[in-house]
Amino acid sequence: MLLPLLISVVAITGTRGSDGIVYDAFTGNPISPEEVKRHEKLNTTFWCTNKIQPCDPHEWRRVDGSCNNLKNPTKGAPHTPVYRLLPAMFGKDFGPRKAEDGGPLPLCRPLRTHFYPEGYLPDQKFTHLLTYALVFLTSDVLSVHDTVNYVLWTPYCCEPKGKTDPNCIPNKVPNDDPVHRFSDIRCLNMTVPVSFQSMGCIRKDTIPERIISNLPLFDLSQVYGNTLKALNEKGRLFYRGLLKYEIENGNIWPPSTKKPGSVCILNQRPYETRCHDTPDSATNSILGINLFSIWTWRLHNKIATELSEMNPCWKDETIFYVTRDIIIAVINQIYYFEMWPALMGRENLIRDSVISSSPGFRDIYNEDRNPRLSSEFSLALRWAHTFQESNIRLLDADGYHMKNIKMTNLTLRTAFLLDHMEYITQSAFRQACGKIDYAVDWDMAEVALGPQQRASDVFTNDICKNRYLGSQPYVAYKEFCFGKSYETFDDLLDSIAPERLELLKHKYRHVRDIDLSVGMSFETFVEGGHVPPTFYCIVVEQLIQNIVSDRHWYERQNRPHAFTYDQLQSIRKMTVARLLCDVGDSVTQIQPKAFYRIRPGNELCNCDEIEKLDLTPWKDQSCYYNKPYGKYY
Repeated sequence: MLLPLLISVVAITGTRGSDGIVYDAFTGNPISPEEVKRHEKLNTTFWCTNKIQPCDPHEWRRVDGSCNNLKNPTKGAPHTPVYRLLPAMFGKDFGPRKAEDGGPLPLCRPLRTHFYPEGYLPDQKFTHLLTYALVFLTSDVLSVHDTVNYVLWTPYCCEPKGKTDPNCIPNKVPNDDPVHRFSDIRCLNMTVPVSFQSMGCIRKDTIPERIISNLPLFDLSQVYGNTLKALNEKGRLFYRGLLKYEIENGNIWPPSTKKPGSVCILNQRPYETRCHDTPDSATNSILGINLFSIWTWRLHNKIATELSEMNPCWKDETIFYVTRDIIIAVINQIYYFEMWPALMGRENLIRDSVISSSPGFRDIYNEDRNPRLSSEFSLALRWAHTFQESNIRLLDADGYHMKNIKMTNLTLRTAFLLDHMEYITQSAFRQACGKIDYAVDWDMAEVALGPQQRASDVFTNDICKNRYLGSQPYVAYKEFCFGKSYETFDDLLDSIAPERLELLKHKYRHVRDIDLSVGMSFETFVEGGHVPPTFYCIVVEQLIQNIVSDRHWYERQNRPHAFTYDQLQSIRKMTVARLLCDVGDSVTQIQPKAFYRIRPGNELCNCDEIEKLDLTPWKDQSCYYNKPYGKYY
């Protein structure tokens, strides 16, 4: 069971080509043939090196992320390091940091049960679709291998074998746990994050730095893959710019492998066999990633088909890369101008230069900023777990309730979607997500990964990941973001309600002991938004970082194959509602602002009333020029 999944995850990056310069993935410097041979002997070339072809300043965005920065060709490629907003803080032997008094920090599971009660209230503003989009964005820049590690590669950390495995960092469950005092579970499985050190890329006596396979920019590497080899073998049809596809139930699906050893290990065989055979196996993972991957796959083929019909003289290569460029722009338009404003406030994002109020071009590219992901961004995103709702109400096209299904039982079960895609899609924009508050979903807190493990607590892992990734205390990030010193608990009254602050005092001995994810989730939301101020600060820093470091950013007028003004205006009109109208199963009606619930001012309307992506600006007049007669026809 483990080997096929390992092969699937390794396929995320694939095999490097035979030509090009070999770079050290961690430093970004070229390495000698002798060093290459050393990596080959140690079997570390996959994680520790990148082979990159010479850069062409006029080429399309590369699938492997290389050559985005022409001065540093390896930056932005797979397996390149994250950066830190604040220096790493570890304890002895790079274990968790110590408390201010030199003792250990409180256990993570008791913190979770103390701070985050289990329960559910439907949010009155937002739909499930918002949480699906957030997790899809996360899958673009983070890797599945850390989760695969503790779910399948190293599932034994709570067993005697785990006591001798240095990769194991299980979370202790105390005897008085409010749930597990009624069971025999006294441990929750967890493993050390995969790092350049653990993979043998750099010395083990150096600060652990997380290694991520996906690319740091929002370029849909979870759909198109992050190597040309993977894209060509499992993605492209090499006909009219299309991605490979199959037709089932009258709809386009990514190609499927029906091999018994596929990554979709929770398919209920022999009846459920569909499993995406795509450039990135993460498309088969949790529900939100799976849904948006299917929708994006379909949208690519829809646009490619329209472009090939409109421009009959275009070759497959041109159609494919123009389509990919449009798709990446559309998804980023939805992220930056629809999803993030819904959560963080449009006026806030305009003020902080994340988005512009002008519909025209904007270019803030800085070649001295490399494409990189901050370690803290990946931690901050996990705050969204607090409003994830696991109970999915399957709805038909008229909004009638069919039955319920647990989202936690759909991870790695792609085949379930085949006969239920219509109902899950309708639920996505009709059903509320969990309320953005302090209560957490029962299944996310106690099951999370379905039948993969007896018990799994997402939020306990979130707290502990702060420590094993070397993040500093919560107040250090408050000081970084807002320039104010926090020396006592009462100093936090500027952003945390008194009753919440009292809970913190019950568990932490000093204000500088508070974990980032805990303190951040206790904050009063930013004015005009629905997120904590420290979350806002960390996320905004990354959103700007991705724009200024991306040479191919879609709003730039001065980039290779840049959009014309009319093309950019067409991209500007695209919304997530239009996306579902175009590719969602049986979606004929939807509310215009689909991240928001249906209500007065955002009522259901026919898809014909929602503006379409107009491809007319991409019409190539040269395809219609009759050369023998010297005229267009």
